[in-house]
Amino acid sequence: MASTPNPSRQISQIYATDKVALLMGNMNYLYHRPLRAPMADVHEMTNLLRQLDFKVVSLLDLNWQEMHSAVTEFLLLLDKGVYGLLYFAGHGYENYGNSFMVPIDAPASYTSDNCLWVQDILQRMQERETGLNVFLLDMCRKRNLNDGVPPQPGPLKVTANIVFGYATCVDAEAFEVNKDDLSNGIFISFLKRRVMDDEKVTVMLDRVAEDMGQCEITRGRQALELRSNLSERRALTDRIQTSGCPETTSARNLQWAIAHVLPDSRNLQFDCGVKVQLGFAAEFSNVMIIYTRILEKPKDINYCSAHLTDFTEDLDLKMSNQETLLDAGSLLPLEIIPPTELPSLYTRLKGLQRLKTELTFTVCLQYQYTNLDEEVQERQTVFVGKPLVSKLNLYEPRLSQSLSSSSFDGHSLNHSSSFPEGFGSENSSIGSASTNWSYYALQPGESKGSINLPVEDDSRILFDSNLPQPLTTSKSLPRGQVEDLTLRFSNMQNFHSY
Repeated sequence: MASTPNPSRQISQIYATDKVALLMGNMNYLYHRPLRAPMADVHEMTNLLRQLDFKVVSLLDLNWQEMHSAVTEFLLLLDKGVYGLLYFAGHGYENYGNSFMVPIDAPASYTSDNCLWVQDILQRMQERETGLNVFLLDMCRKRNLNDGVPPQPGPLKVTANIVFGYATCVDAEAFEVNKDDLSNGIFISFLKRRVMDDEKVTVMLDRVAEDMGQCEITRGRQALELRSNLSERRALTDRIQTSGCPETTSARNLQWAIAHVLPDSRNLQFDCGVKVQLGFAAEFSNVMIIYTRILEKPKDINYCSAHLTDFTEDLDLKMSNQETLLDAGSLLPLEIIPPTELPSLYTRLKGLQRLKTELTFTVCLQYQYTNLDEEVQERQTVFVGKPLVSKLNLYEPRLSQSLSSSSFDGHSLNHSSSFPEGFGSENSSIGSASTNWSYYALQPGESKGSINLPVEDDSRILFDSNLPQPLTTSKSLPRGQVEDLTLRFSNMQNFHSY
């Protein structure tokens, strides 16, 4: 009689050859109601998945071409045994079991031709022989009456490693909550408490569903739906054991790294004797913070400040030259910037995926001598290349051919548009997934389960002001504290599909 396998022994033998996550959040739609939650939700998920050793690509506000190109680049990071996770927050819909993610440039009466088809992405992920395919879709699943006959997916392989976590049920809406400095969707508000649990991913999502079911305000409105054929006890916390081919691992690491290159910090010396420090930090893969500091100034200069201006492309500069990260609209914690008592100015650059040429801007130094009333200006032009995801040229069309299921190698990289000329130049720095990823890194003594709470909100308060306010700080809270908090919603805004 055969002995019963030991579950703990089975679990110990399960591993990923790597872990890769693509997180996309669309908020600022051109022809549809804008959303608030995706920015904070993507930020939360990025910080948590990084602690689970995922290589994360996080992108905000993508049009159709950019979403399509981002998915193609994501697929190039997948290979046999790799855990692939795709998270999307934004407008969406579902027709006859087919789910569609809506890009920010979708027309008012959009159809499947204007959107990204989730089941097609799943089929392409299967061709990479992944070890686990996880889709977390934080969007509506209402029907789109503008659509005609839905596309017909090809036959899916029976891989027994597929997990779909839908934020809501079929033909239902998903909700977001706005409160002071916090703007999370309902799904992420509960998922962030469980995503780091060392449990089979379906068990973890089941517990998220149970937590959501205990929230009175969402009962009858929104309920997580789980669809899966996962046969093994695979978890997002599984260890990584690289494949026997070091070239495969190196190629994948390089493919990921090129989308996360930040310009090196530098000091600018001006003729008047003032020295200005120029530094860079990444908030998302397509959002960068630039900060300026006055390091030195002569005694005969009474006042000076360094502003950024004259950017080469029409980037979103609504939050430029602000005195704090919060004023710049950033969710980055203050610890991400090297501490100093020197005054700083912060500029937040969004939409870097649309950068078609090297980023150039001017540092304008304004200063005043103690014995003069007039203000003096000096200017220096700065060239920083193509930072972060701009190197991938996501605005360019990709080949629509299906990716082969062969192992990841240098040949597949050569056909990608990802590798720009001059990659790895002396003016940029490349970090590993665990060290130099430009999100907030864990500090010595900090709990691995801490959660960075967002620090931006410009909407009306939707919580009852006379109720206890559980989430009122912009700093990181230990995960145990967050789990004990009771969310109280007095009102919600929903993701409308059309």
